[in-house]
Amino acid sequence: MFTARRWWEHKGLQIGLLALVVGSALTLRQTQGALVMEIYQGITRPLKTLQPEITPEDRIREARLLELQTRIVDLESQNQKLQSLLGYVEKEPLSTRPIVSRVVGRSAGHWWQQVTLNSGTKAGIQEGFVVKAEGGLVGLVESVTANTSRVLLVSDLKSQVGVTISRTAAKGVLRGDSSGEGVLEFYEKVPNVKVGDLVSTSTYSQKFPAGVPVGRIKSLDLKKLPASVAKIELFPPIRYLDWVTVYPGPENLEPEKPN
Repeated sequence: MFTARRWWEHKGLQIGLLALVVGSALTLRQTQGALVMEIYQGITRPLKTLQPEITPEDRIREARLLELQTRIVDLESQNQKLQSLLGYVEKEPLSTRPIVSRVVGRSAGHWWQQVTLNSGTKAGIQEGFVVKAEGGLVGLVESVTANTSRVLLVSDLKSQVGVTISRTAAKGVLRGDSSGEGVLEFYEKVPNVKVGDLVSTSTYSQKFPAGVPVGRIKSLDLKKLPASVAKIELFPPIRYLDWVTVYPGPENLEPEKPN
């Protein structure tokens, strides 16, 4: 009798806790958690009454505020880009000062081929005008209307630009690759070039003025036949063009009048 009492004193608490746990589990199973949910709601209901209720009008007002904040950030970004571009344009001689224009159209299926500008013949743009952006050459105006211009990008597969290596004057033709890179085919079989060399438009080019930055040699294949080739990392942000400057090309410049 004494032994049974001592056993119960030691094990009784454990058995009671075990019974409580099993009973709680059975209750949860039978009620599918409804009891716990009621307890939770009973605790949180007073807290909810302390929070102000958000009305549909409040939600609309908040949405309008977020819209205005987004537009302000976008306008500030555009203003900063335009101010930077205008500062660059003002450094140009008045006689050759370019036309500042914005990219307003770009087809998803022709992302690397062409863009549409919001300026045309009314602004003085003509076919054959050269388009640049921060970093260098963007492309060539291939068609115009009164208020728009379509630009063939240097990244287009049809694009061909005569270029030169600034360090050694090695020359070749840069073709688009439908990406942020181009393929340069050298005139020489083994040109004096290396990775990292800078590329700009050549004096041989008839469509573009000489000396316009284009990009940098990213990789070389000097064993390719019939001529060596290089992958060129294009400097201008072709992927996300926004503001550009448009200049008369060599074919559009009026010949100087004799004194």
